[in-house]
Amino acid sequence: MRLQSNPELELAYEYVCYTNRNIFLTGKAGTGKTTFLHKIREEVPKRMAVVAPTGVAAINARGMTIHSFFQLPFGPYLPGNAREAARQRRFSGEKRNLIRSLDLLVIDEVSMVRADLLDGIDDVLRRFKNPSLPFGGVQLLMIGDLHQLPPVVKDEEWRLLRDYYRTPYFFGSLALQKTRPVVVELKHIFRQSDDTFIRLLNKVRNNEIGQDVLSTLNSRYDPNFRPGEQEGYITLTTHNASANEINAEKLASIPKKAHTFQAKISGDFPPHAYPADEMLELKPGAQVMFIKNDTEPEKRFYNGKIGKAIRIEEDEIRVQCPGDTEPIDVVRAEWNNVKYSINEDTKEVEEDIIGTFTQFPLRLAWAITIHKSQGLTFEKVILDAQAAFAHGQVYVALSRCKSFEGIVLVSQIGSSSIRTDTRVKDFSEEAEKNAPDKAQLEREKAAYQQSLILELFGFKPLKRALNQMHRVLLEHESRILPGPLEAFNTLAGLAEEQFFPVGEKFRRQL
Repeated sequence: MRLQSNPELELAYEYVCYTNRNIFLTGKAGTGKTTFLHKIREEVPKRMAVVAPTGVAAINARGMTIHSFFQLPFGPYLPGNAREAARQRRFSGEKRNLIRSLDLLVIDEVSMVRADLLDGIDDVLRRFKNPSLPFGGVQLLMIGDLHQLPPVVKDEEWRLLRDYYRTPYFFGSLALQKTRPVVVELKHIFRQSDDTFIRLLNKVRNNEIGQDVLSTLNSRYDPNFRPGEQEGYITLTTHNASANEINAEKLASIPKKAHTFQAKISGDFPPHAYPADEMLELKPGAQVMFIKNDTEPEKRFYNGKIGKAIRIEEDEIRVQCPGDTEPIDVVRAEWNNVKYSINEDTKEVEEDIIGTFTQFPLRLAWAITIHKSQGLTFEKVILDAQAAFAHGQVYVALSRCKSFEGIVLVSQIGSSSIRTDTRVKDFSEEAEKNAPDKAQLEREKAAYQQSLILELFGFKPLKRALNQMHRVLLEHESRILPGPLEAFNTLAGLAEEQFFPVGEKFRRQL
C-alpha cells in the first residue's frame, strides 16, 4: 500500500508517528485498515501493544485480547466502583513495567468495544502511567468501522450502564471524550472498483434508503437460484447453526471418502481463540475458503478466497480456484498466540510466542456467518436478507462482495432490514465536520515535540530511580556500612541543588 497515493492514510500515519493525539481510523469495508495496521507495526518506532475485543480478532491482529492484557473482569465496568476493584487486582512486576513503557496502544475492531471497557483500560493505564492524564498519557490508535458489527450489550448490563453512559459504543467512553480523538476516514475502496456499487453501499451504510435503492438492491433477487458446482458462490447466514447445517449437508452429498485433519496445538492457546477448525473434515470436491493470507511472495491466495479441494493427501491439499489457471497446493499453516514483555536491556516492547495452532488454512465454504465474514472479500455471495439482522449486518454482508453482479438475494430486502443506529450516524457526521487537515497536523506535531522536550527535562525516570535507591538503602541501613548512604545523600543533594533546577528553568522557558 503506497501512502503517497492515499492522503487519508498518509495523514493517519503522520498522526501516529509524529503526534500524541488519540486517533480513530475508520472507513468502509475494503479501505485498507488491516493493511495499515501491519504497516504501523512494522515501521513506527513507538513502543506499542496491539489488542482486540475477541480471541480470534486478537490472533488475526497478532495481538492479545483486551481482557487478557489489562486483566479486566468480564461484565459491566462501572466508573468509580470498578476503579476501586481494579486497585485490588495484582499485576506482576513484568506487566507493570510493560504498561509503563507503552507509547502507543492499538485497538483493532474497536466497533465491538464497549464504552465501559475503554474506561477500564483508562483505569489501568492511569494506575501505572500518569494518573492525571486520560489513558495515562498513552496514545490510542483505534481501528474499525462503526457501520459494521456493534458492541454486545445485554439488557441487564445496559440497565447498569445507562446511568453512566449515553451510548454503549466506544465513543461514549468518559475518558475518551476528554481527549477529543482525531477521526480519519479512509475513502478509497480497494475491494470494490465499481463506482455504482460503491455509491449503493454508501447509501446502505448511511441509512439513505429510498425506493430507488431498494429497487436496485432487489434487482439481484432470485429465490430459485441454484449455483453450479464450479461457480464458487458462498451463502452468508445470520447464525452459526444455519451455516453449519448447509456445510454439513453439502459435504454429505459428495459420494466420496471423508478425510479428517486434527489441528496441532502447543503451549497456551485457548479454544475461544482457535482461528481454524480443531477438526477439519473434507472430501474431494468440497468447496473451501482460505482463512489466512499467503505469506509466500507469489501471494496465491488471501483470506476469503474460494476454491474446490480436488486432491487430498496427509500433508497437502490441492485447491482449484475459479479463474485460476493453476491449482494451489496448500500445506499446514501456523498461527501464534502472543503476549507482550519488556526487554530489560533495551526497554523495548517485545512479542513472545506462548502458543501455536497448526492446521490447514481452509474451512468448508458453502456457507459462513455474516459475523465471521467481516473483513473478508468474496467474488460471489448468496444472501438471505429476511432473517432478523442486527444493526449493520446487511451492510456487512453486501460489502463482502467485489461486485454488485456477484450478489444473489434469495429473499428480498425491505427497508426494515437496513437499520443504522442514529448515535453512530450523529458521531460520523460530527467527525466529518471536524475532519483534520495538514495545518492542524503541523500544529499537533509542534505540540508533541514540545511535550517530549518538557518530559525529557522533567527527569521523572531519574527522580524515580533515586527515590527507589533511597528506599532500598534505608531499608538495609542497619546491615551496610555508612559509606554508600552518605555517598547517595551527596549525589542526591547535588541533583536537587544543581541538576533538577536547570531542567526546571529550561522547561519554564519553553
